[in-house]
Amino acid sequence: MVAASRLIEGGLDVAVVESRSRVGGRLFSQSSQGLGLDLGATWFWSGEDRVQGLIAELGLRTHQQHLSGDALFHQPESAQRLDGNPIDVAAGRFTDGAQSLALALAASLPGGVIRLECPAHGIDDDEHGSLSVSVGGKAGAESITARHVVLALPPALALHRISFRPGLPDRLVGLAAATPVWMGAIAKVVVVYPKPFWRSAGLSGAAISHVGPMREVHDMSGPDGSPAALFGFVPLQGRPAPPTEAEILVQLVNLFGSDAADPTNLWIADWRADEDTSPPNVEALTAYQTFGHGLYQQPAMDGRLHWASTETATVNPGHIEGAIVAAERAVSAVTSSSSQPTSGEP
Repeated sequence: MVAASRLIEGGLDVAVVESRSRVGGRLFSQSSQGLGLDLGATWFWSGEDRVQGLIAELGLRTHQQHLSGDALFHQPESAQRLDGNPIDVAAGRFTDGAQSLALALAASLPGGVIRLECPAHGIDDDEHGSLSVSVGGKAGAESITARHVVLALPPALALHRISFRPGLPDRLVGLAAATPVWMGAIAKVVVVYPKPFWRSAGLSGAAISHVGPMREVHDMSGPDGSPAALFGFVPLQGRPAPPTEAEILVQLVNLFGSDAADPTNLWIADWRADEDTSPPNVEALTAYQTFGHGLYQQPAMDGRLHWASTETATVNPGHIEGAIVAAERAVSAVTSSSSQPTSGEP
């Protein structure tokens, strides 16, 4: 969305092809009491000027992560109460959910730019200074001709889902195939309650667990504790399936007491199983040192194929800020190219 917005501002013709039925990718929020609870990215931090600039530009509502109260350390023997909260740090939250950022950007684009449920299958060099992007959707298969293509998806997923002709250089293929998908082997759990009962007990809602299934737990309540919610991360390495609701509630009761047994809603997002996020081997991708690699800073296919996912950013990779950094780098490469698109060519 950032890349499309900036390219259109620069006077270029743009088409966004999106495999999902929604925009946002790993920004994915569910509604509760009129506000947004995040099953994907949640936080932004101090010093992340790009995302904060977009928030101000788009007029999005935000609030601060709840920090006050004691944290818990969960071991097989017991849940130990810690003095204070050494787990959480000051961070910003999107009051309407992080997906509100993508939705607001999408709403700012001209009509017809975004094509939902339109997955890309192939990118071919036509040897005449353009790329041909094969897509499929409700209207059937078609081909889009473009001078430049921006890949706003994890490199490993791009290799799995898209055929490149001619093939990409071996070194780049090896790098992309080894680059992890940020949070790709994680399930995120959000549990909603009538009230933030843990706060009444002097707890912050934060916990680190060596029991599981959630490795971490945090408060995800809205402003002033409404809607009341907890969320956690479940590492999926070695697990044949994500945890059940019953497993989640057993852990939360062990941590926070019997009030945790009666949620009003519970969501589990298995990002490993999301074919628009993770390739089949996502659990095996652990080479995080490949994030922001120099090869991702250089366009491929004679300068016409650009990498723009958060994994390719040199600053804050894995964060929303990193995705914006990568998008801006791709936009700069496109707009500074000596081969500018002509009217009618994305």
